[in-house]
Amino acid sequence: MRAWGRELLASVLVNSIYEMKNYPVVLLNTVLSPLSFLIVITFVSKGQLIGEAIEGGFIMSMFQSGMSLQGDLSHLKNDFKLQDMVVSSPTTPSAYVTGMALAEVIYSIPALAVLTVLAAIYIHPGVVQSLELLGVFLLMFLGSVAMGFTLSTFSSDIVQSFAFSRLISTVFSTLPPVYYPITYIPLPFRYAAYLSPTTYAGEIAQNSTGLIQLSTTDIFSAWTILIAVSLALLLIAVKKARWRDI
Repeated sequence: MRAWGRELLASVLVNSIYEMKNYPVVLLNTVLSPLSFLIVITFVSKGQLIGEAIEGGFIMSMFQSGMSLQGDLSHLKNDFKLQDMVVSSPTTPSAYVTGMALAEVIYSIPALAVLTVLAAIYIHPGVVQSLELLGVFLLMFLGSVAMGFTLSTFSSDIVQSFAFSRLISTVFSTLPPVYYPITYIPLPFRYAAYLSPTTYAGEIAQNSTGLIQLSTTDIFSAWTILIAVSLALLLIAVKKARWRDI
């Protein structure tokens, strides 16, 4: 257990603390991405969608944190051959990926701190609501971490990895209705939004804080789909990720 803790700490130091200390500018991206969309949505809606925008910022931050793992792992694997050293050591894939994922969350702390303050001011979630929101954000993070890890093991070039990471983050965290209610999408196109798991995350979060009203059946379906997608991505990461044969 103590060795596993040291492995986690080493991953955090390599993937976040070192860069944050020596290159503080890297924190700007993690702060500006979710908050920029929040500001735009708030201004355009004249403040009416600030609650949805705050929750969308959380979803985007957590999803982008997980997907950022793809670029970072690919960089360390291809440019520094770190994964080759990890594979030949007693370190397990779970310890390595957990530590690297934790490092991505540390990167997002400034944005999450700002969003938490805004949520306390404008949304006022209770204990049960906060736990429900935390569950949604955690599922988003776990699913994106699994996706990012799997893709990083197949990637052979850092430019390719960053391109896919940004593309997937944009498709899943800005196009679906996470910063606004799904009712804002015209009905013929609304069904396409349900192809993204972040749509269900947005609906659960918005319903939890009273921003929209969904039936018990719809909420149960949203939770079921979100959990199923997250578990499926984790299973794919376990079964298909190329850990030792690269």
